[in-house]
Amino acid sequence: MELTFELVAFLMAVAFVAGAIDAMAGGGGLLTLPALLAAGASPAAALGTNKLQSTFGVATAVITFARKGRIDLKRFGGPAIAAFVGSVGGAFVLTRIDPEFLSGLIPVLLIAMAIYYSLKPSLSDEDRHGRARPILLLAVALVIGFYDGFFGPGTGSFLTTVLIAVFGLGTVNAIAHTKLLNFASNLASLAVLLAAGEVLIVPGLAMAVASIAGGYVGARSALRFGGKAVRPLLIVMCLALTAKLLADPANPLTAAILEWWARPPR
Repeated sequence: MELTFELVAFLMAVAFVAGAIDAMAGGGGLLTLPALLAAGASPAAALGTNKLQSTFGVATAVITFARKGRIDLKRFGGPAIAAFVGSVGGAFVLTRIDPEFLSGLIPVLLIAMAIYYSLKPSLSDEDRHGRARPILLLAVALVIGFYDGFFGPGTGSFLTTVLIAVFGLGTVNAIAHTKLLNFASNLASLAVLLAAGEVLIVPGLAMAVASIAGGYVGARSALRFGGKAVRPLLIVMCLALTAKLLADPANPLTAAILEWWARPPR
């Protein structure tokens, strides 16, 4: 990758928008990963550099939510550690197993989540009584952390949906704690990729600066507008992630659909 002022400015602009979207609904990597690939980064370097810049953006969102009293470390400190450990395990397994088998399942789950948010009468900003035991929260954080280290797409959407539907959190609190858990899993993935030499430091740090600003703007917007602004973004990002995954002809689900469509009528 040949770094020029114009290229760095472009990557920073993309990182700012992605950081804002990611802080509100997740899925910022939909913008930053293609931008890095278009700039000439290899797939592995694009993934590692994206983890670097997004970690800073997510950290900014966490700090912003924490300052407003939206982060409960007593309840979510343990799950954050579980997400970190799970992500390390996922990244380790990734070096030995092809994650492609997951790419056919994830679009189905994302569509189901988009339908959930579309049909749910309202997304309250108030917490409801938690229906699940704390041990389940640890297990969920461990599993989704593993998924984030192993594969990644939709991690934020999955976490937010589970925290709302299963653990009774209000919309803004669910997003705030999603960012906390996502920060832990991102940090673990970043450590593994840095050790593997798959991070472009200079463009990654430039994007990180913009991602910090975007994360702050996105977190403040979520706090100000609550579920009214977040709900449509969650739906859009679920569908956008689905479209991105299905656009790959190598996706097992896409291949199955194309094969079915190509069959001659009986």
